[in-house]
Amino acid sequence: MKKIFLLIMMISSFISPIYAEPSSRQLLELVDVLGVRDNQLVGYGLVVGLAGSGDKAQVKFSAQSLNNMLKQFGVTMDESRLPKSKNIAAVAVHATLPPMASPGQAIDVTVNSLGDAKSLHGGSLMLTPLKGIDGKVYALAQGNLVVGGMNASGKNGSSVTVNVPTSGIIPDGAIIERNAADMFQLQPNVTLNLKEPNYQTARNIVKAINKVFGPDVATAENWGRLKVSAPIDANSRNTFMSMLQDIRVEQGSQQPRVIFNSRTGTVVMNELVKVNQAAVSHGNLTITITEVEGASQPNAFANGRTMPLQSSNVDVQEQRSGMLLMPTGTSLDEIVKAINALGATPSELMSILIALDKAGALEAELLVI
Repeated sequence: MKKIFLLIMMISSFISPIYAEPSSRQLLELVDVLGVRDNQLVGYGLVVGLAGSGDKAQVKFSAQSLNNMLKQFGVTMDESRLPKSKNIAAVAVHATLPPMASPGQAIDVTVNSLGDAKSLHGGSLMLTPLKGIDGKVYALAQGNLVVGGMNASGKNGSSVTVNVPTSGIIPDGAIIERNAADMFQLQPNVTLNLKEPNYQTARNIVKAINKVFGPDVATAENWGRLKVSAPIDANSRNTFMSMLQDIRVEQGSQQPRVIFNSRTGTVVMNELVKVNQAAVSHGNLTITITEVEGASQPNAFANGRTMPLQSSNVDVQEQRSGMLLMPTGTSLDEIVKAINALGATPSELMSILIALDKAGALEAELLVI
Protein backbone atom coordinates (compact mmCIF):
# COMPACT_ATOMS: atom_id res chain seq x y z
CA MET A 1 0.00 0.00 0.00
CA LYS A 2 1.50 3.27 -1.10
CA LYS A 3 0.32 6.47 0.55
CA ILE A 4 1.11 10.02 -0.41
CA PHE A 5 0.32 12.62 2.21
CA LEU A 6 0.15 16.24 1.05
CA LEU A 7 -0.52 19.20 3.31
CA ILE A 8 -1.20 22.24 1.13
CA MET A 9 -1.20 25.57 2.95
CA MET A 10 -2.42 28.27 0.58
CA ILE A 11 -3.90 31.73 0.74
CA SER A 12 -7.28 31.85 2.41
CA SER A 13 -10.51 31.88 0.42
CA PHE A 14 -11.39 35.52 1.16
CA ILE A 15 -8.48 36.78 -0.96
CA SER A 16 -9.77 38.07 -4.30
CA PRO A 17 -8.84 36.02 -7.43
CA ILE A 18 -5.62 36.84 -9.23
CA TYR A 19 -5.91 37.60 -12.95
CA ALA A 20 -3.30 37.82 -15.67
CA GLU A 21 -2.04 41.14 -16.84
CA PRO A 22 -3.66 42.10 -20.14
CA SER A 23 -1.59 41.27 -23.21
CA SER A 24 -1.61 43.16 -26.51
CA ARG A 25 -2.35 41.03 -29.58
CA GLN A 26 -3.30 41.60 -33.19
CA LEU A 27 -7.04 41.80 -33.75
CA LEU A 28 -7.33 38.87 -36.16
CA GLU A 29 -5.54 36.64 -33.64
CA LEU A 30 -8.50 37.07 -31.30
CA VAL A 31 -11.42 36.76 -33.74
CA ASP A 32 -12.75 34.77 -36.67
CA VAL A 33 -14.29 36.66 -39.58
CA LEU A 34 -17.74 35.42 -40.57
CA GLY A 35 -17.64 34.13 -44.16
CA VAL A 36 -13.88 33.57 -44.16
CA ARG A 37 -13.82 29.86 -43.40
CA ASP A 38 -12.70 26.46 -44.64
CA ASN A 39 -15.11 24.03 -46.29
CA GLN A 40 -14.85 20.26 -46.00
CA LEU A 41 -14.90 18.08 -49.13
CA VAL A 42 -15.37 14.31 -49.29
CA GLY A 43 -15.43 11.68 -52.01
CA TYR A 44 -15.35 7.96 -52.72
CA GLY A 45 -12.62 6.54 -54.96
CA LEU A 46 -10.54 3.59 -56.00
CA VAL A 47 -6.83 3.02 -55.40
CA VAL A 48 -5.11 0.79 -57.94
CA GLY A 49 -1.61 -0.62 -58.37
CA LEU A 50 -1.34 -2.34 -54.99
CA ALA A 51 1.00 -5.33 -54.78
CA GLY A 52 -1.58 -7.84 -53.55
CA SER A 53 -2.35 -5.81 -50.41
CA GLY A 54 -5.76 -4.54 -51.51
CA ASP A 55 -9.31 -5.54 -50.60
CA LYS A 56 -10.18 -9.22 -50.50
CA ALA A 57 -12.98 -10.91 -52.41
CA GLN A 58 -15.54 -10.50 -49.60
CA VAL A 59 -15.43 -6.69 -50.01
CA LYS A 60 -18.08 -6.47 -52.71
CA PHE A 61 -18.21 -2.70 -53.13
CA SER A 62 -14.58 -2.43 -54.29
CA ALA A 63 -15.21 -5.01 -57.03
CA GLN A 64 -18.43 -3.18 -57.98
CA SER A 65 -16.52 0.10 -58.20
CA LEU A 66 -13.94 -1.50 -60.49
CA ASN A 67 -16.72 -2.85 -62.68
CA ASN A 68 -18.38 0.59 -62.91
CA MET A 69 -15.06 2.20 -63.84
CA LEU A 70 -14.43 -0.34 -66.59
CA LYS A 71 -17.87 0.36 -68.06
CA GLN A 72 -16.86 3.99 -68.62
CA PHE A 73 -14.08 2.75 -70.90
CA GLY A 74 -16.31 0.37 -72.87
CA VAL A 75 -15.44 -2.82 -70.98
CA THR A 76 -18.60 -4.71 -70.02
CA MET A 77 -18.72 -7.70 -67.71
CA ASP A 78 -21.40 -10.01 -66.36
CA GLU A 79 -22.96 -8.38 -63.28
CA SER A 80 -23.18 -11.76 -61.58
CA ARG A 81 -19.41 -12.29 -61.88
CA LEU A 82 -17.64 -9.28 -60.45
CA PRO A 83 -13.89 -8.99 -61.07
CA LYS A 84 -11.69 -10.23 -58.24
CA SER A 85 -8.43 -8.39 -57.69
CA LYS A 86 -6.21 -7.86 -54.66
CA ASN A 87 -4.51 -4.91 -56.33
CA ILE A 88 -7.36 -2.45 -55.73
CA ALA A 89 -8.88 -0.85 -52.63
CA ALA A 90 -12.00 1.22 -52.05
CA VAL A 91 -11.11 4.43 -50.24
CA ALA A 92 -12.63 7.55 -48.71
CA VAL A 93 -11.03 10.78 -49.89
CA HIS A 94 -11.33 14.07 -48.05
CA ALA A 95 -9.81 17.52 -48.35
CA THR A 96 -10.24 21.06 -47.06
CA LEU A 97 -11.26 23.87 -49.40
CA PRO A 98 -9.50 27.05 -48.17
CA PRO A 99 -11.39 30.34 -47.98
CA MET A 100 -11.30 32.48 -51.13
CA ALA A 101 -9.86 29.56 -53.13
CA SER A 102 -10.12 29.84 -56.93
CA PRO A 103 -10.49 27.22 -59.68
CA GLY A 104 -7.15 25.84 -60.83
CA GLN A 105 -5.50 25.93 -57.39
CA ALA A 106 -4.20 22.66 -55.92
CA ILE A 107 -4.98 21.35 -52.43
CA ASP A 108 -3.80 18.33 -50.42
CA VAL A 109 -6.02 15.28 -50.04
CA THR A 110 -6.13 12.46 -47.49
CA VAL A 111 -6.99 8.89 -48.50
CA ASN A 112 -8.24 6.19 -46.09
CA SER A 113 -9.12 2.57 -46.78
CA LEU A 114 -12.78 1.54 -46.47
CA GLY A 115 -12.36 -2.22 -46.84
CA ASP A 116 -9.92 -4.78 -45.49
CA ALA A 117 -6.86 -3.75 -47.49
CA LYS A 118 -3.61 -4.39 -45.65
CA SER A 119 -1.69 -1.47 -47.12
CA LEU A 120 -2.08 1.37 -49.63
CA HIS A 121 1.66 1.63 -50.18
CA GLY A 122 2.55 2.07 -53.84
CA GLY A 123 -1.05 2.73 -54.93
CA SER A 124 -2.49 5.47 -57.13
CA LEU A 125 -5.85 7.14 -56.67
CA MET A 126 -8.06 7.15 -59.75
CA LEU A 127 -9.90 10.35 -60.70
CA THR A 128 -12.26 11.08 -57.80
CA PRO A 129 -14.79 13.95 -57.53
CA LEU A 130 -14.84 15.72 -54.15
CA LYS A 131 -18.19 17.11 -53.06
CA GLY A 132 -19.29 19.64 -50.49
CA ILE A 133 -22.21 19.40 -48.09
CA ASP A 134 -24.48 20.77 -50.83
CA GLY A 135 -23.71 17.82 -53.11
CA LYS A 136 -21.82 19.90 -55.69
CA VAL A 137 -18.39 18.89 -56.99
CA TYR A 138 -15.74 21.42 -55.93
CA ALA A 139 -12.51 19.55 -56.75
CA LEU A 140 -11.11 16.53 -58.60
CA ALA A 141 -8.47 14.35 -56.94
CA GLN A 142 -5.96 11.97 -58.51
CA GLY A 143 -2.36 10.95 -57.99
CA ASN A 144 0.16 8.70 -56.28
CA LEU A 145 -0.18 8.12 -52.55
CA VAL A 146 2.44 8.89 -49.94
CA VAL A 147 2.03 6.30 -47.17
CA GLY A 148 4.01 6.59 -43.96
CA GLY A 149 3.11 3.15 -42.60
CA MET A 150 4.31 -0.36 -43.40
CA ASN A 151 2.89 -3.86 -43.06
CA ALA A 152 4.68 -7.19 -43.45
CA SER A 153 3.26 -10.67 -42.82
CA GLY A 154 4.48 -14.25 -43.01
CA LYS A 155 2.85 -17.47 -44.20
CA ASN A 156 2.15 -18.64 -40.64
CA GLY A 157 -0.01 -15.59 -39.92
CA SER A 158 2.54 -13.48 -38.02
CA SER A 159 2.71 -9.86 -39.06
CA VAL A 160 4.38 -6.57 -38.21
CA THR A 161 2.68 -3.19 -38.67
CA VAL A 162 4.38 0.20 -38.37
CA ASN A 163 2.21 3.32 -38.09
CA VAL A 164 -0.94 3.19 -40.28
CA PRO A 165 -0.36 1.66 -43.73
CA THR A 166 -4.04 2.00 -44.74
CA SER A 167 -3.96 5.81 -44.79
CA GLY A 168 -2.00 8.19 -46.98
CA ILE A 169 -1.89 11.66 -48.48
CA ILE A 170 -1.45 13.15 -51.96
CA PRO A 171 0.26 16.56 -51.77
CA ASP A 172 -1.47 18.96 -54.16
CA GLY A 173 -3.51 15.96 -55.26
CA ALA A 174 -6.76 17.80 -56.03
CA ILE A 175 -7.53 20.64 -58.42
CA ILE A 176 -10.26 23.09 -57.44
CA GLU A 177 -13.03 23.27 -60.05
CA ARG A 178 -15.59 25.57 -58.40
CA ASN A 179 -15.63 28.61 -56.11
CA ALA A 180 -17.33 28.35 -52.74
CA ALA A 181 -20.05 30.91 -52.03
CA ASP A 182 -18.39 34.18 -51.01
CA MET A 183 -20.55 35.26 -48.08
CA PHE A 184 -17.87 37.69 -46.96
CA GLN A 185 -18.42 40.08 -49.89
CA LEU A 186 -22.22 39.80 -49.85
CA GLN A 187 -22.71 41.22 -46.36
CA PRO A 188 -22.81 45.01 -45.75
CA ASN A 189 -21.16 44.50 -42.37
CA VAL A 190 -18.20 42.45 -41.23
CA THR A 191 -19.04 40.11 -38.35
CA LEU A 192 -16.24 39.24 -35.95
CA ASN A 193 -16.63 36.21 -33.67
CA LEU A 194 -14.33 36.06 -30.66
CA LYS A 195 -12.39 32.80 -30.40
CA GLU A 196 -12.70 33.05 -26.61
CA PRO A 197 -15.79 35.09 -25.66
CA ASN A 198 -14.93 37.73 -23.11
CA TYR A 199 -16.80 40.94 -22.23
CA GLN A 200 -13.66 42.94 -21.61
CA THR A 201 -12.00 41.77 -24.81
CA ALA A 202 -15.13 42.64 -26.83
CA ARG A 203 -15.20 46.13 -25.28
CA ASN A 204 -11.50 46.68 -26.00
CA ILE A 205 -11.93 45.64 -29.66
CA VAL A 206 -14.84 48.04 -30.15
CA LYS A 207 -12.86 50.91 -28.62
CA ALA A 208 -9.76 50.14 -30.70
CA ILE A 209 -11.68 49.98 -34.01
CA ASN A 210 -13.69 53.14 -33.33
CA LYS A 211 -10.51 54.96 -32.38
CA VAL A 212 -9.07 54.26 -35.85
CA PHE A 213 -12.18 54.53 -38.08
CA GLY A 214 -14.45 56.81 -36.08
CA PRO A 215 -17.38 56.42 -33.67
CA ASP A 216 -20.08 53.77 -34.15
CA VAL A 217 -18.12 51.85 -36.80
CA ALA A 218 -17.92 48.83 -34.48
CA THR A 219 -20.58 47.65 -32.05
CA ALA A 220 -20.79 44.65 -29.74
CA GLU A 221 -23.87 42.44 -30.04
CA ASN A 222 -22.79 40.29 -27.11
CA TRP A 223 -19.62 39.07 -25.45
CA GLY A 224 -18.69 36.92 -28.44
CA ARG A 225 -19.92 38.75 -31.58
CA LEU A 226 -19.12 42.16 -33.02
CA LYS A 227 -20.52 44.07 -36.00
CA VAL A 228 -18.22 46.33 -38.01
CA SER A 229 -19.43 48.61 -40.83
CA ALA A 230 -17.31 48.00 -43.91
CA PRO A 231 -17.26 49.12 -47.55
CA ILE A 232 -19.04 46.92 -50.11
CA ASP A 233 -16.47 47.38 -52.89
CA ALA A 234 -14.10 44.38 -52.94
CA ASN A 235 -10.91 46.42 -53.25
CA SER A 236 -11.94 48.87 -50.53
CA ARG A 237 -12.97 46.02 -48.24
CA ASN A 238 -9.62 44.33 -48.71
CA THR A 239 -7.88 47.58 -47.69
CA PHE A 240 -10.23 47.92 -44.73
CA MET A 241 -9.45 44.39 -43.53
CA SER A 242 -5.70 44.98 -43.85
CA MET A 243 -6.09 47.96 -41.53
CA LEU A 244 -8.15 45.88 -39.10
CA GLN A 245 -5.45 43.25 -39.08
CA ASP A 246 -2.81 45.68 -37.83
CA ILE A 247 -4.90 46.97 -34.91
CA ARG A 248 -3.55 45.77 -31.56
CA VAL A 249 -6.00 45.03 -28.78
CA GLU A 250 -5.55 44.44 -25.07
CA GLN A 251 -6.94 41.00 -24.34
CA GLY A 252 -9.32 40.78 -21.41
CA SER A 253 -8.55 39.02 -18.15
CA GLN A 254 -8.41 35.26 -18.49
CA GLN A 255 -9.87 32.87 -15.94
CA PRO A 256 -7.79 30.09 -14.36
CA ARG A 257 -8.44 26.76 -16.04
CA VAL A 258 -7.33 23.14 -15.65
CA ILE A 259 -7.85 20.75 -18.59
CA PHE A 260 -7.57 16.98 -18.18
CA ASN A 261 -7.59 14.57 -21.11
CA SER A 262 -9.09 11.37 -19.72
CA ARG A 263 -7.94 9.31 -22.72
CA THR A 264 -4.25 10.19 -22.59
CA GLY A 265 -3.89 11.23 -18.94
CA THR A 266 -2.59 14.68 -19.94
CA VAL A 267 -3.06 17.55 -17.46
CA VAL A 268 -2.68 21.16 -18.67
CA MET A 269 -3.21 24.30 -16.58
CA ASN A 270 -2.49 27.98 -16.90
CA GLU A 271 -0.41 30.05 -14.52
CA LEU A 272 -3.46 31.58 -12.79
CA VAL A 273 -4.54 28.37 -11.06
CA LYS A 274 -4.45 28.60 -7.26
CA VAL A 275 -5.91 26.62 -4.39
CA ASN A 276 -7.24 27.81 -1.09
CA GLN A 277 -6.16 26.39 2.26
CA ALA A 278 -6.64 22.62 2.07
CA ALA A 279 -5.25 19.30 3.23
CA VAL A 280 -5.08 16.41 0.77
CA SER A 281 -4.35 12.73 1.37
CA HIS A 282 -4.03 10.35 -1.55
CA GLY A 283 -2.86 6.75 -1.65
CA ASN A 284 -2.89 3.45 -3.50
CA LEU A 285 -3.29 -0.09 -2.19
CA THR A 286 -1.31 -2.84 -3.95
CA ILE A 287 -2.26 -6.48 -3.24
CA THR A 288 -0.47 -9.41 -4.94
CA ILE A 289 -2.13 -12.86 -4.97
CA THR A 290 -0.03 -15.85 -6.09
CA GLU A 291 -1.55 -19.27 -6.73
CA VAL A 292 0.75 -22.20 -5.75
CA GLU A 293 0.03 -25.75 -6.90
CA GLY A 294 1.47 -28.84 -5.18
CA ALA A 295 0.76 -32.50 -4.43
CA SER A 296 0.37 -34.75 -1.37
CA GLN A 297 2.47 -37.90 -1.91
CA PRO A 298 1.82 -40.87 0.48
CA ASN A 299 4.55 -43.27 1.65
CA ALA A 300 5.55 -46.19 -0.54
CA PHE A 301 3.47 -48.86 1.32
CA ALA A 302 0.70 -46.70 2.76
CA ASN A 303 -1.84 -47.69 0.07
CA GLY A 304 -2.72 -44.00 -0.34
CA ARG A 305 -3.36 -41.86 -3.39
CA THR A 306 -1.54 -38.81 -4.61
CA MET A 307 -3.79 -35.75 -4.12
CA PRO A 308 -3.32 -32.31 -5.73
CA LEU A 309 -2.97 -29.35 -3.38
CA GLN A 310 -3.52 -25.69 -4.14
CA SER A 311 -2.74 -22.73 -1.92
CA SER A 312 -2.83 -18.95 -2.30
CA ASN A 313 -0.22 -16.48 -1.06
CA VAL A 314 -1.51 -12.96 -0.43
CA ASP A 315 1.10 -10.20 -0.19
CA VAL A 316 0.25 -6.64 0.84
CA GLN A 317 3.01 -4.10 0.34
CA GLU A 318 3.03 -0.73 2.05
CA GLN A 319 5.55 2.01 1.40
CA ARG A 320 5.39 5.05 3.60
CA SER A 321 6.59 8.47 2.50
CA GLY A 322 7.22 11.65 4.38
CA MET A 323 4.84 14.56 4.64
CA LEU A 324 5.29 17.52 2.32
CA LEU A 325 4.84 20.96 3.85
CA MET A 326 4.00 23.77 1.44
CA PRO A 327 4.40 27.38 2.57
CA THR A 328 1.49 29.74 2.35
CA GLY A 329 1.04 31.18 -1.15
CA THR A 330 2.48 28.21 -3.02
CA SER A 331 1.14 28.07 -6.57
CA LEU A 332 -0.41 24.93 -7.95
CA ASP A 333 2.35 24.35 -10.52
CA GLU A 334 4.88 24.07 -7.67
CA ILE A 335 2.59 21.59 -5.93
CA VAL A 336 2.36 19.55 -9.14
CA LYS A 337 6.16 19.41 -9.32
CA ALA A 338 6.26 18.12 -5.76
CA ILE A 339 3.65 15.47 -6.54
CA ASN A 340 5.59 14.37 -9.62
CA ALA A 341 8.77 14.14 -7.55
CA LEU A 342 7.00 11.53 -5.40
CA GLY A 343 6.22 9.47 -8.51
CA ALA A 344 2.51 10.21 -8.72
CA THR A 345 0.92 9.45 -12.09
CA PRO A 346 -1.19 11.98 -14.06
CA SER A 347 -4.31 10.02 -13.08
CA GLU A 348 -3.43 10.38 -9.40
CA LEU A 349 -2.77 14.08 -9.94
CA MET A 350 -6.17 14.49 -11.57
CA SER A 351 -7.85 12.65 -8.69
CA ILE A 352 -6.35 15.22 -6.31
CA LEU A 353 -7.51 18.13 -8.49
CA ILE A 354 -11.05 16.76 -8.72
CA ALA A 355 -11.17 16.34 -4.95
CA LEU A 356 -9.96 19.92 -4.47
CA ASP A 357 -12.62 21.17 -6.88
CA LYS A 358 -15.39 19.26 -5.06
CA ALA A 359 -14.18 20.67 -1.77
CA GLY A 360 -14.34 24.22 -3.16
CA ALA A 361 -10.61 24.78 -2.71
CA LEU A 362 -9.64 24.91 -6.39
CA GLU A 363 -9.77 28.42 -7.84
CA ALA A 364 -10.06 27.30 -11.44
CA GLU A 365 -12.48 25.94 -14.01
CA LEU A 366 -11.98 22.17 -14.27
CA LEU A 367 -12.57 20.74 -17.77
CA VAL A 368 -12.44 17.02 -18.52
CA ILE A 369 -12.24 16.18 -22.22
